[in-house]
Amino acid sequence: MKVTIRLDKMLGNLGYGTRSSIKQWVKQGAVRVNGEVVKDHGRQIRPNDDTVVLNGETIRYRDTVYVLLHKPAGVVSATEDMRDRTVIDLLDEEITVLSPFPVGRLDKDTEGLLLITNDGKLSHELLSPRKHVPKTYRALVAGAVGQEDAEAFERGVELDDGYVTMPAQLEVLASLSAAAGDSEGQMKADKPEAAAEMSAVLDFAPSGPNATPLSWIELTIHEGKFHQVKRMFEAVGKKVLYLRRVAMGPLKLDPGLAPGDWRELTEDEIDSLRNYRKEG
Repeated sequence: MKVTIRLDKMLGNLGYGTRSSIKQWVKQGAVRVNGEVVKDHGRQIRPNDDTVVLNGETIRYRDTVYVLLHKPAGVVSATEDMRDRTVIDLLDEEITVLSPFPVGRLDKDTEGLLLITNDGKLSHELLSPRKHVPKTYRALVAGAVGQEDAEAFERGVELDDGYVTMPAQLEVLASLSAAAGDSEGQMKADKPEAAAEMSAVLDFAPSGPNATPLSWIELTIHEGKFHQVKRMFEAVGKKVLYLRRVAMGPLKLDPGLAPGDWRELTEDEIDSLRNYRKEG
């Protein structure tokens, strides 16, 4: 059976105006359906099949939206907040009118990948503790992160509240033997891009004679406890200075998006999220 919806309701849901303004446009002949001028604002249409044109603009109907945002520091992962800007405030009205929400959260000072959607079923699938969807982060850490830390994370570390984390995968991508800005400091990295990434975030590190060595790491966790990455490093005597999420399940942060930028997901990305199942 074909799904239908009132013309004025469809246009209103998409943010094109109030019912009264849409009624006035219809009366003025500004709306066409399948090439014909519409005179009834309450006409039932098939939104996925009929072509609706308002003032010469073809209306793209949709009831779900999927956004990949490169969350910047300083905004909160919420739909509304009395004090701070939210991630929803960064989106265009054509997106916000569909009432999207962030899937999970990133701390206010954390950057990186954040999925925003109004697909409640998909959000539940990705956030369900039973799914153990992996989340990958890159971080600048104060301290010399090494094999001992990687082994501890693989076993699971005890957080400050007594909770023992699930096994996590830790890799050191680059390291700096002395404080940022110290002329004697030596950068070590297996790949040039890792060294470049680390250099780009060294401003987050304290400088001076008491500064510690620095490590640029990648960490994949399979759960989402409060401040988990920061607390895991605290458990091994180190401190996260800068944190960026770069992947969630099959979805990866688009390198072309600067902090604060966003784009809608491609069909392939949406399908990969819907079909995602953790191996093993």
